[in-house]
Amino acid sequence: QVQLVESGGGLVQAGGSLRLSCVASGSIFSINAMGWYRQAPGKRRELVAHITSGGSTNYADSVKGRFTISRDNAKNTVYLQMNSLKREDTAVYYCYADIIGLRPKVPYDYWGMGTQVTVSS
Repeated sequence: QVQLVESGGGLVQAGGSLRLSCVASGSIFSINAMGWYRQAPGKRRELVAHITSGGSTNYADSVKGRFTISRDNAKNTVYLQMNSLKREDTAVYYCYADIIGLRPKVPYDYWGMGTQVTVSS
């Protein structure tokens, strides 16, 4: 079994910062890409940031220059540093990871339960 657990969400004022973390645990052989999606009320889930096993990143246009994704492969953890937060960043943030399990050794996308980020004006 594999689990992803997010932490770090909360309430912050506009212009503030938050750092999200997501730890993968369980029967893991290796982890390929990891990243973050978000879903605001009444809207579709959207990609926020993505990072490959080699460290290549890409971001949604709406967060470029404000958010930074990183990962610690030794800890099976992905981070999302969010700066200069805006009200429109308010959403539930979901971590995902493309993980190869121990048995069978095939890739599969796993998701966390989500963490709420609320930005107030």
